[in-house]
Amino acid sequence: MQRADRVGDTTVLLARGEDLVLRAFANVCRHRGHEILPCGGEKTARAITCPYHLWSYRLDGDLFSAAGYDEESSFDKSEFPLRALPLREWHGWIFLDPSGNAGSLDEHLEGLEERVGPYSPETLVVRGSHEYVIESNWKIIVENYQECYHCPAIHPELCAVSVHEGGENWEPSRGAWVGGWQELQAHAATMSLDGHSDSLPISGLSDVELRRVDYIGVFPNLLISLHPDYVMTHRMIPLSAGRTWVECSWMFPVHATEQPTFDPAFAMDFWDITNREDWAACESVYRGLDSGFAEAGPLSPAEEAVYQFVTMVARGYSGLPISPLHNPPSTHPSERVTT
Repeated sequence: MQRADRVGDTTVLLARGEDLVLRAFANVCRHRGHEILPCGGEKTARAITCPYHLWSYRLDGDLFSAAGYDEESSFDKSEFPLRALPLREWHGWIFLDPSGNAGSLDEHLEGLEERVGPYSPETLVVRGSHEYVIESNWKIIVENYQECYHCPAIHPELCAVSVHEGGENWEPSRGAWVGGWQELQAHAATMSLDGHSDSLPISGLSDVELRRVDYIGVFPNLLISLHPDYVMTHRMIPLSAGRTWVECSWMFPVHATEQPTFDPAFAMDFWDITNREDWAACESVYRGLDSGFAEAGPLSPAEEAVYQFVTMVARGYSGLPISPLHNPPSTHPSERVTT
């Protein structure tokens, strides 16, 4: 399996070898820099081959074929492997570090295992995804995700199946993430238009986890929403200061997808409606901020996680530790303003 995907402002090549090890490489040939695969492209082959001059690499990145070089030449193929990039897998998600300077992933995700582990995302299967291009800055999208202060105004479908004021934000962790949870309404089994699930519960969840939804923002661009019967993610890539690509994916238990009546539309339709309500709000906020007339107002107590996120962003820009545990105490949220 080979796939090229975007990470930040570059593309990387992912390849899983016959040893089943997943590796990441810079998506450029060592000959003259041609892309190995177009962004989003996939290929199944036993070798990685550049389409320009047909240089071929093993799935571990080693160059083994370069046409036109005779055996007497000084060209040593072992000196021209694909450039390997740091990669880690965590619960089925792939974390890449093209710069090589991101630091420890274990520290970045510290404290998150107890939140995500019970849902065993690595055992779930993707059964649907949507892509969106939003005319807004990516940080506005994350801020919107981190609060439900806006829910009564723009999300009637969401408020019909979850208690927007019936949840809490978790205390800041040493990891670079923030989040919280919301209770389901008494009649609802999950987040869908009628509260009904066409899936089955994720195995091993507690009674508490079966009655709520957890919302987690992993800095900077991964949003994880943990439901009793599915896991949803939003992955964001900034295209410009005012434009963001978002991929929303839904993952379900294997035993649920094998049921003859299974249909992911119950979850996808609900969140597509909710997503589009959010995107319209985020685009309006961006236009307002871009107008030159906007002045930041105070955050409400319900926007605690927004404070944690924007302060993490500010610390990141300043080269300081990103963990919200380093943020100043937020004892008077109403006296703070967004950055």
